Amino acid sequence: MLIDQGIHMLNISAAMMGRIETIHPTFLWDHQDLVLIDTGYPGQFALIQEQLSIIGFSVQDVNKIIITHQDLDHIGSLPAVIQHSKRAPEVFASEIEKPYIEGDTRLVKLSPEAIAQAIASLPDNVPTEWRNAFKHTLENPPTAPVHRIVRDGEELPFGGGMIVIHTPGHTPGHTSLYHIPSKTLIAADALNVIDGRLVGPDPATTYDLALAQLSLQKLTHYDIRNVICYHGGLFTDNPNQRIRELAYV
Repeated sequence: MLIDQGIHMLNISAAMMGRIETIHPTFLWDHQDLVLIDTGYPGQFALIQEQLSIIGFSVQDVNKIIITHQDLDHIGSLPAVIQHSKRAPEVFASEIEKPYIEGDTRLVKLSPEAIAQAIASLPDNVPTEWRNAFKHTLENPPTAPVHRIVRDGEELPFGGGMIVIHTPGHTPGHTSLYHIPSKTLIAADALNVIDGRLVGPDPATTYDLALAQLSLQKLTHYDIRNVICYHGGLFTDNPNQRIRELAYV
């Protein structure tokens, strides 16, 4: 979905753990850079390529990748995107998330207990081969080098300008982004859209809920016209007011 000139929200849908799940990476472009923000689950490279081809681009031409945080649905296809790009893309992430993305530190939500729980939660009709592959992925999550650390408040030049907003809580170093020309908040998992309504961080998937809630106050400092949530998609119904309501409950 085209949000504004130079910014597009992708719609990536696939069966995950017995149900259809849709996620929303963001793609920005200008005369110099093609920027992908987050890379979906493992195995979703072809779906990302398909989405970009619809708007006349190719993953092969992506030269910047921003990872908002370490979760598997954000880093999953990162190695594949790097491998297929002709432009040796730079990977950007926060300093806290870097060792997780590079594989030096275990992902905070993938403890042995969490992995066992995830496997046990699979529907009974999931084939053994798929179940084993899922277990292997959880135990050996994809990794890739991070070339550039992004700092809180830093303005990146991509797509006419984008401000880095550190919003820890969902993970220790979670990052959101504010695209200046379109006044679009790329919230990642700091916010969600459920049944058309903007809501706060998901308690079930958030590492530190109190910190994630506190981080919402930082978002009230921006004039926001659009919110792209990784889970739920686009929200445009007076987002400034709604974010204030969520931040100061």
